Amino acid sequence: MRFHLHHISILVSNTKRSLEFYCGVLGMTQTERPNFPFPGAWLQIGEHQQIHLIELPSPDPTTGRPEHGGRDRHFALIVPDLEEVRKRLEQAGIAYSVSKSGRKALFCRDPDANAIEFIEVGVLPGTEHLFD
Repeated sequence: MRFHLHHISILVSNTKRSLEFYCGVLGMTQTERPNFPFPGAWLQIGEHQQIHLIELPSPDPTTGRPEHGGRDRHFALIVPDLEEVRKRLEQAGIAYSVSKSGRKALFCRDPDANAIEFIEVGVLPGTEHLFD
């Protein structure tokens, strides 16, 4: 059986602040979302791939997390240019760390301490032509 990831949902404490990070800093695009009885936003990140921001109370602490996001729960995104991600994070004053494995990847945290990994296209087998 094969699978294709459609979306990941992450809990956020303030949708507006999260949109400033995901859309303003990272350059993602907000898309339509059904009218749910709680705030949130959907972000389109690929042809059939989304990140769903859900503004609900989180059972997870935002403090006490490992400094390096690779040693915590995280989701990974393949990007066409890792240097562009690094520049955007630095311009916004957002801390990041490079992959401990030595591969071309870095980690940061969003405003709610959710860890995100960014991997440059071509680093992982089978990703060479994702942005062609």
